[in-house]
Amino acid sequence: MAYWLFKSEPGTWSWDNQVKRGELGEGWDGVRNYQASNNMKAMKIGDLGFFYHSVNEKQIVGIVEVIEEYHPDDTDASGRFGMVTVKAVRPFNRPVTLAEVKADERLAEFGLVRQSRLSVVPVTEAQWAMLCAMGETRT
Repeated sequence: MAYWLFKSEPGTWSWDNQVKRGELGEGWDGVRNYQASNNMKAMKIGDLGFFYHSVNEKQIVGIVEVIEEYHPDDTDASGRFGMVTVKAVRPFNRPVTLAEVKADERLAEFGLVRQSRLSVVPVTEAQWAMLCAMGETRT
């Protein structure tokens, strides 16, 4: 299993929107960066990801699971980009802010810090465990 972080602007697609989709999940569409797209191409069913609210909130708020691997993104007229489908698994009991992540030197290499503009980044197993502990949620 691999771990990931998905960024979303809560005004566009929030954790609450994701939860409301239930077992059907939602396609993670609109990604137009090749590196982020390649990250999604590497995803497998059952991989887990952090759901991160960007813009004003800047915090990890929950965990999602990949339920459909990379497939065409209907919102891309060029046909170059795809998406994965994810479903909500559980919320963080305590959201973990970007400021907290940046303040912890053990997370200095985390993609959220090093590639701050990338919308989908890999997460190491150690980072996953650490961030779940910070969010007071089980791994």
